[in-house]
Amino acid sequence: MTPTFTIDPPSAPGYRDVAPSTVARAREHVRIVDVRESHEFYGELGHIPGAELVPLGQLLGAAHHWAKDHELVLVCRSGARSSNAAHALHRLGFTRVMNMVGGMAAWGAAGLPVER
Repeated sequence: MTPTFTIDPPSAPGYRDVAPSTVARAREHVRIVDVRESHEFYGELGHIPGAELVPLGQLLGAAHHWAKDHELVLVCRSGARSSNAAHALHRLGFTRVMNMVGGMAAWGAAGLPVER
C-alpha cells in the first residue's frame, strides 16, 4: 500500500492537506487525532471510528509521546483548527503530518461512517 502521506503535495506550512475520502481509505493505517473538544467529538457531527480525542489545548503535550515519523491525520469540525495543529506539529519535527480538509463537516457530507 502506498503511504497516505505521499498522495498529495505538501502545503506551504510543511504538512499535507488530504480529502476525507483519502482518510476513509487509509484509516486503518494512519493515526487519526481529533483536536476538537469532548462535547464536539461526541456531539452532532460525531467522530471518525477509531479516531482518538486530543483537544487542541492538550495536543503539544500529548505529542511528545508520539513517534515523529508515523503518519498522522488531524481532524476538527471544519479543518481550521486541525490545520493549525498540523502546522504546530510540523514545527515540532513531525514529518508525516496531514490535515483533513473540511473536517467532520466534509466527512459527514460525504456520507462516511461516524460514531457518536
